Amino acid sequence: MKLLVTGAAGFIGHALADSLCRRGDEVVGIDNLNSYYDVALKQARLARLEQFDNFHFEAIDLADTAALQQLFAKQGFERVLNMAAQAGVRYSLQNPGAYVNSNLVGFANLLECCRQHGIEHLVYASSSSVYGANREMPFSTAHNVDHPISLYAATKKANESMAHSYSHLYNLPTTGLRFFTVYGPWGRPDMSPILFADAITQGRPIKVFNRGRHRRDFTYIDDIVAGVLLCLDRVAQPNPDWSGLDPDPASSSAPWRIYNIGRGEPVELMHYIDLMERALGGEAERELLPAQPGDVEETYADIESLVRDTGYRPVVSIEQGLQKFSDWYRGYYGKK
Repeated sequence: MKLLVTGAAGFIGHALADSLCRRGDEVVGIDNLNSYYDVALKQARLARLEQFDNFHFEAIDLADTAALQQLFAKQGFERVLNMAAQAGVRYSLQNPGAYVNSNLVGFANLLECCRQHGIEHLVYASSSSVYGANREMPFSTAHNVDHPISLYAATKKANESMAHSYSHLYNLPTTGLRFFTVYGPWGRPDMSPILFADAITQGRPIKVFNRGRHRRDFTYIDDIVAGVLLCLDRVAQPNPDWSGLDPDPASSSAPWRIYNIGRGEPVELMHYIDLMERALGGEAERELLPAQPGDVEETYADIESLVRDTGYRPVVSIEQGLQKFSDWYRGYYGKK
């Protein structure tokens, strides 16, 4: 297939583009290469992708309507993977405008391009953060998600609703994927694996928010990629049993679907730090701090519907995943 991957210089977008190129698809990647975190890391990811003859990159921002329209008109994409977004829960408290521009305006532009150019299937990144103030575990796509507790989460919830309107009005197949705490090689430096690894290797204290009482459904990047590709290849269909009298929140009478992608095994933060120290062969002081605004205390994915519909099965344990991450970290950053 000929595919567009947005956010191709990002953590998940880069991993997806790599897998698609390896399986023989023709991939066009776009990214605005913003400075939210180290641009050199983004460039290094792109350099890996540009080794493939079937990969082409263009520096385009989703909020640039004219550039996006020209790209779609020129390339003739069959399917689209949208991994582009302004990421980060905490940064959304400081710079909300960046989230409105990228996650709302940009996503609206992408939906319109997909509609106008007859895209067969749009698969896009949502987030476990949409569960917000929910407390029932595990988080299920059957649960209501009307109480996000950060603007980042609210934009992801809005993406799901925006996609549904296009699926309903224009019969555009869309699948939204709620990712659960993705980690692994080539990850973002503002996320816990690199922050903790830096502290351990540099002898600095680790900042442990919520005094270590967080639990997260850490999901290794290879398992995320496997789940996304399974969904990409399974074009969203209407649910023939859907009823507005008893609506299923994860499907519709339109070709629209929502899935969780996680491991389904939450890990306590303190245990996660123990494993990180073991993998890196060091220890760090732990600075116990209060929870930060916008953080949820626990994430735990119910992946039953994804398993049922696609055969998805996560295979990388937290121990294996952190060792793989640590090996990459030492190599990329030159740590011994």
